[in-house]
Amino acid sequence: MQDVREWRVSRERLLRLRRDPVIVQTLRSSAAATVAYVIALQLSPEAAPLTAPLTALLVVQVTLYATLTNGVRRVNAVVAGVFVAIAFSLLVGLTWWSLGLLILASLAVGHLVRVDEYVPEVAISAMLVLGVTAVGDYAWARVLETLIGAVVGLACNLLLAPPVWVGEAGASIEDLARRVRQLMLNMGEEAAGRTPFERAAARLHEARRLDHDIVEVDAALRQAEDSLRLNPRVREGLLHRVVLRTGLDTLEICTVVLRVIARTLTDLAKEREPDPLFAPEIGAAVEQLLSEIADAMVSFAVLVTSQVSDDAESAEERLSSDLRHAAATRDKLAQLLLKEVQRDARQWQLHGAVLAEVNRILDEMDTEHRSRRLLEELDRVSSEQRERRPRLTRVQDRVRVGRKRLASVRRSR
Repeated sequence: MQDVREWRVSRERLLRLRRDPVIVQTLRSSAAATVAYVIALQLSPEAAPLTAPLTALLVVQVTLYATLTNGVRRVNAVVAGVFVAIAFSLLVGLTWWSLGLLILASLAVGHLVRVDEYVPEVAISAMLVLGVTAVGDYAWARVLETLIGAVVGLACNLLLAPPVWVGEAGASIEDLARRVRQLMLNMGEEAAGRTPFERAAARLHEARRLDHDIVEVDAALRQAEDSLRLNPRVREGLLHRVVLRTGLDTLEICTVVLRVIARTLTDLAKEREPDPLFAPEIGAAVEQLLSEIADAMVSFAVLVTSQVSDDAESAEERLSSDLRHAAATRDKLAQLLLKEVQRDARQWQLHGAVLAEVNRILDEMDTEHRSRRLLEELDRVSSEQRERRPRLTRVQDRVRVGRKRLASVRRSR
């Protein structure tokens, strides 16, 4: 029994390693560079055609979309550099001042042809080509090697299909929600008792550090969005991208509001020290409210990252239930704060601020608000795509209509 359990653990570790971005990128890049060098040895006149494996190494990325875009830009950069070098070799040759002009012209041409991060590659190609005697042969050999590397890099991603990183992005979003939940639970527990100013300030610092976590989640989400573009294994790529992006935007807004709540509690601790932040009954209501909002935030993250319709429905029901409980506790807290302000008007602004920020979080996670935001974002992105690529949009519409007709014919049979 112990051996079976160990075997399952080892198997799960191997499966995780197979989808690790670093390992996937390393294996694909190594294979592409090696194949590109072997092919270039047969086709290029150069004895050591290292440009081909270098190009394959730079072109191969984790996602198919990034591979296509990087391959096209890199080939454009090399070809532009070669033409600049040929023009300079015919006009002035290689001198110290022509080298400076060559670099200046190459960088300018790189910006004109819009090769983005490969602008320095234009100047590098031009200098390498201009620095040899047989300019023509070397120039076209470099272009050939670049094309070989780009084609091999693209073929590597087509044959060894890159993974779809939606699951990893979803896990990052859920992990962020759980970290926010833990912080809210800690803040609620401290609000129910005596909270020194230093401890409240530490919680505020933790809330501010969530910005760094959001940056990391955003990077994982961008990778997932790229993996959905031009991926034949994904039918509803646009929907997945918009759902995840709007979900992360909502969580980011909630963390900003949580930071404001932490600042309000810090100011309240400073004003009331050494007394408790709230009266016992109010503190208990604040603790309960933050706990229920924390649970709702995790439910919201699960809803955003659910890929199966049944899971999404159950997640939405759980989120609606959490929000109803939180709204009821909010109303109870509002009544208690009103009585407290009528009895003692000190720090009434801070008490009202806590209630106002809680309302903002509940409104952001509201299911109806979420649905409206999602539809608006889908309409906006679809309109932008139609304006940017009208021909591609028409082709996609025709394919979609053809699929619907084929499905209807199959159902009629």
